[in-house]
Amino acid sequence: MKTKQVPIIITLAAGLITCIIGVVMHMETGQFVKTWGIVLISFYILGCVAKLVLDHNFKEEAEEATEEAAEGTEAEAGQGAEAEGEEAVSAEEVE
Repeated sequence: MKTKQVPIIITLAAGLITCIIGVVMHMETGQFVKTWGIVLISFYILGCVAKLVLDHNFKEEAEEATEEAAEGTEAEAGQGAEAEGEEAVSAEEVE
């Protein structure tokens, strides 16, 4: 999964919400800029943490899927060899 944009999306959403709240509450420009800056920095850090958690979880799932696929391939190869052995025995019995 591509998680590169997660911090950016979270930061922009928080910035938009802060702008809307600032306009509705008729905040002064200086107070708004300070608040907006703090919100953007805070939510960027929060987004980076969320990205790390997502990357970690999806990495584990990908490793598990790879291991299961490898086990499935080994099991199929083993069953194929057994089936070939059974066909050889049945062919000998027919002769």
